[in-house]
Amino acid sequence: MDQQQPISRREEKRDLESIPVGTLGLIPLAGCADMGEKVDFYLTKWRAERESEHKNSLAFAGYQRPTYIVKGDVPRFGSGEGKGILRESVRGMDLYIMVDVVNYSMTYKLFGELNHMSPDDHYQNLKRIIAAVGGKARRITVIMPFLYEGRQHKRTSRESLDCALALQELVRMGVDNIITFDAHDPRVQNAIPLSGFETVQPAYQFIKALLKTVPDLTIDSDHMMIISPDEGGMSRAVYIANVLGLDMGMFYKRRDYTRVVNGRNPIVAHEFLGSSVEGKDVIIVDDMISSGESALEVAQALKDRKATRIFLFSTFGLFTGGLSTFDKAYADGIISGVFTTNLIYQSPELLERPWYVSCDMSKYIAYIIDTLNHDSSISDLLNPSDRIQNAVAKYNENKERAE
Repeated sequence: MDQQQPISRREEKRDLESIPVGTLGLIPLAGCADMGEKVDFYLTKWRAERESEHKNSLAFAGYQRPTYIVKGDVPRFGSGEGKGILRESVRGMDLYIMVDVVNYSMTYKLFGELNHMSPDDHYQNLKRIIAAVGGKARRITVIMPFLYEGRQHKRTSRESLDCALALQELVRMGVDNIITFDAHDPRVQNAIPLSGFETVQPAYQFIKALLKTVPDLTIDSDHMMIISPDEGGMSRAVYIANVLGLDMGMFYKRRDYTRVVNGRNPIVAHEFLGSSVEGKDVIIVDDMISSGESALEVAQALKDRKATRIFLFSTFGLFTGGLSTFDKAYADGIISGVFTTNLIYQSPELLERPWYVSCDMSKYIAYIIDTLNHDSSISDLLNPSDRIQNAVAKYNENKERAE
């Protein structure tokens, strides 16, 4: 397991000599406990081994602790109402609150009936914990990998702007920074232009997992191609294609705007724009797999165009329509692998699938928290192009040796 690996050179080289903003505190909410424990493991390990001449000064008080997790709870009454409770003082702390708003496995009793937590429930719990802090923390950063209501980011008719409202509400409650991953539309940060908002891309973790899992890739424009399944995800595909030196293509969705099915206009066809994919391995890059219907239709369209192997990269694997369609696509040879992160809940059934690869993001989140606590720049973490190219060079070198 990754936790047993020794500290890498990159970890040792991080220059974090500046004074911390405050004593570090980590509050993983219900549904994010496993990720919180992994992040805490790295933080305690790094800080125990980090050498600093200022370590024993007053400014570094509480710098080394057996755990940085602050115990909190959100109990509920039988009516379903709840309250946030902190079990220890957070006065003067630099707090990082982690929440997974799409963890549907969490339950609570509502008038005696078992109720699964919705994104609204998780968001309310986040606000309850912030309210329990009561303004005593020095700084509050919310780490919300799946941005709450991120798909409801713009108005096209008489409808609510839920994501913008949520961001503004968090800022009014005293949140200084919001860190999310692969926001559906990063422009939603315009709702809080004077507050910190970072949307982080897991491109490096995807490529590292692909190189580790697939031993016979040829990474050049003659043998591989990056595909965006729609026009909204072009920037993700462009970044990976440029870093790897590959061609890219895209599909656009032709919709029937005369009908509305399940709240949206149904897709009539996926039209392809790009060079030939014949004989090439293809990577489809998207921010999320919801039901998976659209991603599999794109994969089928690429197979019809004689693509060799098809891999799906998606930051969030929701799989709201179940796993059976992906099982069939894998059995039929349409897809060769699906890569998503552990930033949100993963069901045990998903983790057992032969076509699924989980990309662990806990160390990356620990890097971000550790760096921000020192008020240092995270620019190198937000743009991992050097690390990606180093990983590819190492992969090609090992492949040449094996041949």
